[in-house]
Amino acid sequence: MIPKVIGIAIIAATVLSGAVMLLWNGVLVNVLHISIISFWQAAGILLLSKILFGGFRGRQMGGWHMKRRMFMKWESMTPEQRDEFRSRMRGCHRQDSNISVA
Repeated sequence: MIPKVIGIAIIAATVLSGAVMLLWNGVLVNVLHISIISFWQAAGILLLSKILFGGFRGRQMGGWHMKRRMFMKWESMTPEQRDEFRSRMRGCHRQDSNISVA
């Protein structure tokens, strides 16, 4: 399983780097009159953009499974339980009274 995932990741990185290189050389060279880039430079740009804009968060917690489960739990609560839950959630988000909005 792990070698298969690593292989797919390498193939995906290769394809994406190739796409970045082709798009850069096909569009930006003509439009902005900049120099062409190599495959490895495209891979570096791809990695840099992932670090700067995407991060390495991995899978997001929850997704639709968690939303569905929370919705079902919410639906099974009594109105009193919902009020108690809301008040506890408001307590989690502390608001600083020292901050003034001008």
